[in-house]
Amino acid sequence: MSPKHDARSQQSSRLLVTGTVLFYLVAALCMVMANKWVLKTTAAPLFFLFAQLVIAVVLFIGAHVARLLVVPLYVDTQLMIQLAPTIGLNVVGLSFSNYTLKYVDASVYQVARGLVLPFTVLTSYFFLSARPSLRILFSCSIVTLGFIVGVFLDSVPMMLVGIGFGVASSAITAVHSVVIKKSLDVVKGSAMHLSWYTNLLSAVLMVPIIIFAGEIPAITELFFGSGVVAPKEGELSELQTFIWGSFITGALGFMMSIASLLSIKITSPITHMVSSAVRGVAASMLGMWLFGEIISGGRASSIAIILLGSIYYTWVKHVESQQASKYDRVPLEDVEAGKELGSKPE
Repeated sequence: MSPKHDARSQQSSRLLVTGTVLFYLVAALCMVMANKWVLKTTAAPLFFLFAQLVIAVVLFIGAHVARLLVVPLYVDTQLMIQLAPTIGLNVVGLSFSNYTLKYVDASVYQVARGLVLPFTVLTSYFFLSARPSLRILFSCSIVTLGFIVGVFLDSVPMMLVGIGFGVASSAITAVHSVVIKKSLDVVKGSAMHLSWYTNLLSAVLMVPIIIFAGEIPAITELFFGSGVVAPKEGELSELQTFIWGSFITGALGFMMSIASLLSIKITSPITHMVSSAVRGVAASMLGMWLFGEIISGGRASSIAIILLGSIYYTWVKHVESQQASKYDRVPLEDVEAGKELGSKPE
């Protein structure tokens, strides 16, 4: 292969990685901001989540019909039973995330859900017997410190109900990440098929939850009551905001499910964590600009500490994985050299 071809190939690879990271970054930011935009006005956050899931399902089917994707169009009882833990945790986790964003500012959303990393390490220890190193525990302590600073030591208090939903959402997300690994075996390792089934079955499960949560009066008001009336001339009504927000977030959720698969394949964990750090800072700035939120010194310090701990954790995991592969794999030339030395007489 010629040097020019190698150079073009490397440049194409860099452009693909850059494009994927930028798309995921922008899509995730738009997702949070659009969610907050709708949740500030609607009294039916679970119905909003249901609308997002339905739109994602419709887009999956449309992509299947257009032969852009191939998804299985059958569901049986055995499959639903096997995927029940994943679907249940997904619905509860997404619901709690929506409630978190409803009750806290978009700029500190990642602070309210800042315990995802410590909970993930703890869950991996109990369920996967993955014993963390001292450096991993230190990184978790840094993240926990950032959470404490943002929640308890900031001059601008956060609503306790929002913090509660954030902590619960963090714990469920950690458990969900473990369950997903087992659920992939059910769909023969296809992350795309798992994403399809998760959206489809989660949408079905949301229907009784919405009824039991008592959102029917709010939905009725949204479609037939004051929700259809714009507060001022030139402004969107609650229903218009809900519809536009549902389409935007549903479409972004569908595209992010595809982009996340591509991101896992072509980017490194460090690249992903750095992009997450940039996304966190950008979310704070956008929350302040779009919604007039306050970024106090305590909030800024909390975000910085959580990002520092998360980046340190990613670096430690990278180093540990490199060391493991170094000891697990013996280069072929070393093996051959060992044979030659072993064949010589004493």
